[in-house]
Amino acid sequence: QVQLVESGGGLVQAGGSLRLSCAASGYTFSNYVMGWFRQAPGREREFVAAISWGGVATYYTDSVKGRFTISRDNAKNTVYLQMNRLKPEDTAVYYCAAARVPVGAPTARQNYDYWGQGTQVTVSS
Repeated sequence: QVQLVESGGGLVQAGGSLRLSCAASGYTFSNYVMGWFRQAPGREREFVAAISWGGVATYYTDSVKGRFTISRDNAKNTVYLQMNRLKPEDTAVYYCAAARVPVGAPTARQNYDYWGQGTQVTVSS
């Protein structure tokens, strides 16, 4: 049974940092691109970041470039999202997702096969 379990969310002041983790099980982790998406109230789920199966290639939406860093540890079946200089507009539920390689666009939500339940990130001003 495939499971993606996010952790590390919480309440932080603007300018602060959080590190999200996503622990995967039930499939061959290294065969999958891993991504982070987020969904704010009243908005569609949007792409945040993705990382290739070997960790060589990374992708970011423009609004988080230079502030967020995605990484993965294939030995631990875990993907991370380090979020620095957080802004109130980063407030959302953050989801990790897995896409079996080969993948088309890693930014496209429909290319992902498995999803976690999400973790809330709230940034106060």
